[in-house]
Amino acid sequence: MSHGQTEPAESKAEQGRLPLDDLRTFTRVFEDIRAGYIEEVDDATLFEYAIKGMLSELDPHSNFLDASRFDNLKENTTGQYGGLGIEVGMEDGFVKVISPMDDTPASEAGIEAGDLIVKIDDESIKGKSLAEAIELMRGEKGSKITLKVMRQGLEKPKDIEIVRDYIKVTSVRSRLLDDNYGLIRIAQFQIPTGKDFVKAIEKLQTESESSLKGLIIDLRNNPGGVLRSSVEVADALLDGGRVVYTEGRIKGANAQYDAEAGDVTNGLPVIVLINGGSASASEIVAGALQDHSRAIVIGTRSFGKGSVQSVIPISKEKAIKLTTSLYFTPNGRSIQAQGIEPDIEVERARLTAIKPRARVTEADLSGHLGNGNGGEESDAEERKRSQENGRKLLERDNQLYEALNILKGLSLLSKK
Repeated sequence: MSHGQTEPAESKAEQGRLPLDDLRTFTRVFEDIRAGYIEEVDDATLFEYAIKGMLSELDPHSNFLDASRFDNLKENTTGQYGGLGIEVGMEDGFVKVISPMDDTPASEAGIEAGDLIVKIDDESIKGKSLAEAIELMRGEKGSKITLKVMRQGLEKPKDIEIVRDYIKVTSVRSRLLDDNYGLIRIAQFQIPTGKDFVKAIEKLQTESESSLKGLIIDLRNNPGGVLRSSVEVADALLDGGRVVYTEGRIKGANAQYDAEAGDVTNGLPVIVLINGGSASASEIVAGALQDHSRAIVIGTRSFGKGSVQSVIPISKEKAIKLTTSLYFTPNGRSIQAQGIEPDIEVERARLTAIKPRARVTEADLSGHLGNGNGGEESDAEERKRSQENGRKLLERDNQLYEALNILKGLSLLSKK
């Protein structure tokens, strides 16, 4: 701009004011609804509807929380609440299942990640907000609900009947697999998940008599949860470095979370399992371990929820959940709408191992000679039992089977 000219743009104060013409339009619509709608609606309800409408048009994760939904959100962070046990979002006007949670009515009834819910008890979802759909799915323990779902591979929608129950999600579970390889399943990130994860590792090390050879972290169908807990899980396996950072517009939206020095497993090989139901906090863990080359990620591409929601109270009983920032992996990758790409892609499939013919080895023969080098002779029964366990795992969960095989290879390489 040359000297002597004045800038025609509005001042900062004027730019910050609400647009007068748009306010007049809103007031006109408000008055028309109040005066002409077929049923009388009080002003407080109309204003609440207006707030819900603004938030629902922003993105699938921003919404208005009335007293009951505000309480439900608090319950979700502790892992106790009533419902079906599914994490959902909106897609093309329908409710999309991000993931069913472990050991809940939804998972037991056969609800799968990626299902589109088109009707709830014969009531169409089209045109309803996500909050309204969730409200329809809530109900008393023991009451029945029928969901009509569309699923890839099915020619027509399928009816699934579910009995509602009180949901208590166990965040972390662990067990030993073949030859002292550990499996830790994280179903959802709750407030105590980080501490429970470390306890699970210690438990596996005790059960394996301190000879734990490797670790599989199963994050499949994990819808996310508390951001801080995902940082604590990654921190337990990283010897320092950045875990995740966020960027947004408001004060406090730009944050960085770093791991402290010290790997509780002392560098054990790690495999992370993900799929299309792995979202948000589970993607933070997978992305951080992948960027630091601390784990191999296998499975299928994750859901791609790379946004952070802030809960902003607007009264003692009500709040808004607003998307305020995006999160990025240590290498600066945004997960939003892209997800985590696994290092090794393994689709879920139903596989049946071909049972081999009965074999006889030298060790099975009566009067066989001993090993000249002093090595132990093969145990036919132990070998058969190990093979049978492998076949059962392959047929039940081919992704976990592949993860275990890869982990065994990593363990052998690390020894060499």
